[in-house]
Amino acid sequence: MLSEDSCIITIGFYTAHFTAYQPKTSGDKQFCEDLDDASETVFVLDYLHKSLSEVAVDFRIIRNVTDKGEYVQIEDINLIENIDLHTVFYQPPIIKENASYMVTHVFNEPGNYVGIVTAGHPSKPIIYSSVFPFAVGSANIPWAIISFLFLTLVFGSYVYFGIRTK
Repeated sequence: MLSEDSCIITIGFYTAHFTAYQPKTSGDKQFCEDLDDASETVFVLDYLHKSLSEVAVDFRIIRNVTDKGEYVQIEDINLIENIDLHTVFYQPPIIKENASYMVTHVFNEPGNYVGIVTAGHPSKPIIYSSVFPFAVGSANIPWAIISFLFLTLVFGSYVYFGIRTK
């Protein structure tokens, strides 16, 4: 779950600063949510909670096959029967003692995805999860822009054909 600062994710009682980069297409531009292009993407989690560097953390990206869109929650993910069928990237659990977790994935096509981060409790058999939906490429064009372009096309056609018939 992303907090008020869209770059902060909460994993149970842990927090981490989440940033994505697309160095080949966007240089050093930082992303917290939607990504500009279907291309190589570097995901970085900087742990803000010290004990997060003492537990195994994994990271998964799936196609958003829920009907929840940007409102998807971990309960929706848990209802997916075979998550591996929809997984486009998976980093098995690892401990990053330096408090910085970095993975790279190449998106081959635009679309809607969900990032899933899981981490264990340092002393209890509890697993915490965080989910954050995001779009890659053309899927993140705002509907207002699409609507404006469509209305402009309709109005332009009306004017053009209205003038031609006179």
